[in-house]
Amino acid sequence: MYVIQETTVDKPISGIKFACDLNACKGACCTLPGGRGAPLLDSEIAEIQKAFPLVHKYLSAEHLNRIKENGLYEGTDGDYSTPCYKNRACVFVTYEGGIAKCSFEKAFLEGEISWRKPISCHLFPIRVDHRGQEHIRFEFISECASALDKGDLEDIYLSDFLKESLVRAYGEQWYNRFLGLCESVRSGQIIREESGPWLP
Repeated sequence: MYVIQETTVDKPISGIKFACDLNACKGACCTLPGGRGAPLLDSEIAEIQKAFPLVHKYLSAEHLNRIKENGLYEGTDGDYSTPCYKNRACVFVTYEGGIAKCSFEKAFLEGEISWRKPISCHLFPIRVDHRGQEHIRFEFISECASALDKGDLEDIYLSDFLKESLVRAYGEQWYNRFLGLCESVRSGQIIREESGPWLP
């Protein structure tokens, strides 16, 4: 692992090539089985409540009924998540041409809201563990195999593919350090950052 400011980052992230291939995966990360949706920051609860009146038009009757019965979110402080429909799809999923997409992001891209979507969704397949020291790791799911193939084919590193979401989460300065560290690891250089030492 290496450290940027107060966040530890798994070393393997630096070498992963990745680029989403929606035509192949059909937005599988939004419809994974398990019954628990996207992790939410406490601050995102207000964003969901504010945006819902503008995004509900994109949702199916089944998903709206699920929200009506169980609410816009689940959990308690520090452990919130989006609800799921039939223990799979996030209730905020909308479908376009058979591809699962985020209704918040759709409204954002249409200029209807200013909040894009939960940061955990924007960062995926990077996951952030908040217990103790914040830790960033890559989460592989078999549905993302096509994204690994596409990243390799198009020579796109995960560190570049997720630039927008990482800048959103941590800021430009943090991202520049992160990118520099990834490039140094790939080139085989020995790394020691002012913000933290190289960790075994």
